[in-house]
Amino acid sequence: MTSGSFTALALGAASMLALTAGAALADGEVNIYSYRQPELIQPLMDKFTEETGIKTNVLFLDKGLVERIAAEGANSPADLILTVDIARLTEAKDGGVTQSLNDDKINSQIPAQYRDPEGNWFGLTTRGRVVYASKERVKETAITYEELADPKWKGRICMRDAQHSYNIGLFASMVAHHGAEYTETWLKGLKDNLTKKPDGNDRSQAKAIYSGECDLGLANTYYLGLMMTNEKDPEEKEWAASVKVLFPNAADRGTHVNVSGMALAKNAPNKDNAVKLMEFLASDEAQTIYAEQVFEYPVGPRSKPSAIVAGFGPIKPDALPLAEIAANRKIASELVDKVGLNDGPTQ
Repeated sequence: MTSGSFTALALGAASMLALTAGAALADGEVNIYSYRQPELIQPLMDKFTEETGIKTNVLFLDKGLVERIAAEGANSPADLILTVDIARLTEAKDGGVTQSLNDDKINSQIPAQYRDPEGNWFGLTTRGRVVYASKERVKETAITYEELADPKWKGRICMRDAQHSYNIGLFASMVAHHGAEYTETWLKGLKDNLTKKPDGNDRSQAKAIYSGECDLGLANTYYLGLMMTNEKDPEEKEWAASVKVLFPNAADRGTHVNVSGMALAKNAPNKDNAVKLMEFLASDEAQTIYAEQVFEYPVGPRSKPSAIVAGFGPIKPDALPLAEIAANRKIASELVDKVGLNDGPTQ
């Protein structure tokens, strides 16, 4: 799919529909621009329509969401933005395509650390940036991010592109906690401990551990759930079965988490309906449905993760506000280049 193309999906309907400004103004609708795959949010949209009678129209884009809304300007049909990763949420805010919302129902459900201080975005679920460890070759049952630079792990760690947003989020949290100078030294240690140049995706790290290529891998929790339940590619179940999840820093500050989230579009033509949908998405009911679908942790105070996710073990999330972590992303990215992390270990 090119950046200029898109797929318009009206969830809960049998046919495709194109979003237009005229359709957006119709009563009883809400238009969602989403980076999240339609099949992952469909159960939520269906439940919302069942309970409210409000029709949901979802436009899925794999890139260029902020640019599209900005280009549409005041006539944009977008009411609500759904996305993953703090980077994309802050991108939407910084791109001027969101508006502030102060809603007691939402604020009471979503902890402050997962909300923009100015109300421009709200986290819905979290995913831990954890360590996948070989069940056979790693005896440790606990680890810290800081320990990943310990020489005892030399030649035993694998990871995806260091500039990927998931890793930059983690590295930004290290800057937030320890400062740039410490993080630079730590990144050098991590680089020296890599098995090879960073490559693949998070699933690839589990595959590399399964094959014996490395013993530890940085990855998000939810990928393990996806692999464990993958009926189309059963070999991924074998990869998942070969690893255990270590939640870094569980004994102190907690594990770094990122979010999926939502934001009210700047020129939402159906603002009241959009707010109703946002309130629904923040509810315990929706949080539980969403978490079950995506193998992530709900942020609602009374919501529970799926049985599969709970089976990974308890998670203690880092309490540092995500907005504070996001403010260090640029520095983290610069440090990755400075130490040459993507070049892999020095031979």
